Amino acid sequence: MHAVHIESTSTSTVLFPKSAVHVPACQIGAVASLADDLELRIFDTNFSQSCDMSASYLSTSCRRSVLTSRSSNVYRRLYTRPSFAPKPVLDLKHIRNAPGLYEQNSIDRNYAPVAGNGWRILELHEKLVAAQREVVKLRQRSNDIGKEMGRHAAKGSAEVAGAESKSALLEEAKSLKARLAKYDVEDKEMQEEMERLALELPNLSSLHTPVGEEPSVVDVINERPEGLTTKSHVDIGKELDILDFEASSITSGWGWYFLKHEGSLLEQALIQYALSVAMKRGWNVMTPPSLVYSHIASACGFMPRDQNGETQIYNIAQHEHEKSGEKPSLVLTGTAEIPFAGTQVNKTLDSRDLPLKVIGPSRCYRAEAGARGVDTKGLYRVHEFTKVEMFAWSAPSTDPEGDRFGGSASSGSQTDKVFEEMIDIQREILTSLGLHAKVLEMPTADLGASATRKIDIEAFFPSRGAINSGYGEVTSASICTDYQARRLGTRLKQAGAGKLGWPHTLNGTAMAIPRVLACILENHWDDATNVLRVPEVLRQYMLGNIATIERKSSAKRK
Repeated sequence: MHAVHIESTSTSTVLFPKSAVHVPACQIGAVASLADDLELRIFDTNFSQSCDMSASYLSTSCRRSVLTSRSSNVYRRLYTRPSFAPKPVLDLKHIRNAPGLYEQNSIDRNYAPVAGNGWRILELHEKLVAAQREVVKLRQRSNDIGKEMGRHAAKGSAEVAGAESKSALLEEAKSLKARLAKYDVEDKEMQEEMERLALELPNLSSLHTPVGEEPSVVDVINERPEGLTTKSHVDIGKELDILDFEASSITSGWGWYFLKHEGSLLEQALIQYALSVAMKRGWNVMTPPSLVYSHIASACGFMPRDQNGETQIYNIAQHEHEKSGEKPSLVLTGTAEIPFAGTQVNKTLDSRDLPLKVIGPSRCYRAEAGARGVDTKGLYRVHEFTKVEMFAWSAPSTDPEGDRFGGSASSGSQTDKVFEEMIDIQREILTSLGLHAKVLEMPTADLGASATRKIDIEAFFPSRGAINSGYGEVTSASICTDYQARRLGTRLKQAGAGKLGWPHTLNGTAMAIPRVLACILENHWDDATNVLRVPEVLRQYMLGNIATIERKSSAKRK
């Protein structure tokens, strides 16, 4: 019996995944002929070296599968991948060839519990290859037995000189069948374990990324202002009656807030301004949903808990009848990056259409707000907020290793150009808002699982002098190479390339509303007049072209 892998040549969707269809050896030719008539490709999965297992597929062999992750020797459920979810296609060969590289990379990025995954993958691969060699021998013996049985049937056992008895052959055939079935089970288990181990590994860090915990300053935006108030944005917002944390503590608890009056107008103005800056550079606007399937979030690198063990995302509770069925679980998005990336699941992009750039506002939900014991007051770290996010797909470098590690600063790849454009947009926005900030190349310890390189911009908050010298992150931009594309089944068709490749994905913050709003309140507040000066670039987006905000009487507010 042969296990066959069949996929459509027009859609690259596997109709029958590995080991879902078993065909007798004598029928392989007929199946191949039928596949050709139906424009399908067939691969004999008994010989893995000759099989193209890189195509994404929709599994139809099981109702759902569970992926687990190891942390502190405890396996926990990360997400449920339903049958229609994209099948990750990971570069196991590169991991096997450089397990030490992945070990050190995991340690550098605070992923020590998975540092040994590369070595385990190499060990499993060697076992798998040895098992496959044994399977070939067993199948050959099985074929020989079949021929011997054929001679017995044709001439009669008594006429087959020196032949083994029919009963002995039947007994051996039965034993071979059991052994082959056992190998099939072990093969599947080893393949699944290698995939799980590879999924746990973070992306390789860029050559630009400092190793350790300290970022490097690469630029400064605007001069640091002198003589500013040290009054917190919480107090300023309360005085202007545009922020209300007391009401939200009653309705929702700690970590939420109400924006009121001109505060709400400022939020909308910041959104419109950020969109306008990006749209002038050819970015397309898209408004994403706030709920996504958990397997999409996981494929983007967002797990229920991060490497520090902190809860990252909010899970939507399911009814009991949903848990046992095919319906996958949902989560609230922590960033529009997740649904944006999901728009190209199981699709093939054409390199001629790249870069593909989208930007949009969304509500974001973070479960970890204040979990580290800092920033527990105000807008800096909250559970729900509005953010304008940039996301792009780009063509990778033609140099495989330069592509993998971020290349050189002067490589001029499409990915590098889009990354620089994201940062230029961030610089333009913060510069025009009159905010002082530092541009930082973030270290390995601060990279998320999907990022190979990350640039943060930290703005100056006068009231935060005791925390990081007053600086706090307001934007971030990351290159994720093919980390997300491989997990989402997003392929790339390149001119002159013999096979499909993988696009790069990038993401960047255009405007994190609460933090930028807080920074504006503290940097543009006038202690002498108790008035907030609205940055000039925002005034056209404020109803009535509002230039200043001051406290109104209760009667006027009504």
